[in-house]
Amino acid sequence: MTSSSALAIHEEIVRPEWIDYNDHMNVAYYVLAFDHATDRLLDLLDLGVDYVERERKSVFQVECHVSYLREVGAGDPLKFTIQLLDHDLKRIHFFASMYHRDDGFLSATAEWLGIHVDLKARRSAELPERALERLARLKADHAELPRPPQVGRAVGIGERPPRTEP
Repeated sequence: MTSSSALAIHEEIVRPEWIDYNDHMNVAYYVLAFDHATDRLLDLLDLGVDYVERERKSVFQVECHVSYLREVGAGDPLKFTIQLLDHDLKRIHFFASMYHRDDGFLSATAEWLGIHVDLKARRSAELPERALERLARLKADHAELPRPPQVGRAVGIGERPPRTEP
């Protein structure tokens, strides 16, 4: 897990059933596709399904902010990257980007905050040492990456900085 770029973590195709009456991918399926990429991150950290079954602990996503930048349609190939922004003993803050795999444009971004939970107690719990070590390495790997402009955005109608296209 050494890289000075965001993790290329997942790929998938926009499914026909994800298309809405506007003839593009429905907003709900963006979150689902980002969730699939998030599952790959949790697998990488050994916090995925196997961990949940073994330890009866999990990571719950408690906040997400999605920015929809450019529409995609049925059959479009997607590529996802994840950048670790921060973590502490219980929480993981990361940023996911969804690209059109072939055309290269940024379609959407999602900023996430997850919390580690003991499923028996249904309360937050410290992350296991192995995951904390992996997170520390990933944070160091991503330390020099520029902070994405969508990080920390609020929803509102007030003045916004101009959009920059990649």
